[in-house]
Amino acid sequence: MKKTRNIGIEVEIPKKECKDLHCPFHGKASTRGRIFSGTIIKKDTHQTIVVEWSRLYYLKKFERYEKRRSRIRAHNPPCINAKIGDTVTIIETRPISKTKSFVVVQKT
Repeated sequence: MKKTRNIGIEVEIPKKECKDLHCPFHGKASTRGRIFSGTIIKKDTHQTIVVEWSRLYYLKKFERYEKRRSRIRAHNPPCINAKIGDTVTIIETRPISKTKSFVVVQKT
């Protein structure tokens, strides 16, 4: 049985095991930097997901807030295997591909 690594933040360790190199728990991906939480809106091939969350942006001219959304592509390891509609926590890692620099660490 392969040992799971401590990634440095308080998250639930997945019960499944995987052989993915980009998994922060069972592979060689190191975690660092920014942490976000959002909802999965799209699932692509090659274990890629799109995570979206809403935020408020202040417009100085009108003295009001407007709703904006942020979307980030992230890697979905097989041991976590999050589905569309799940709320997940993602953390920054080294670039996995041209557009992926985040990895899923927890389903909430």
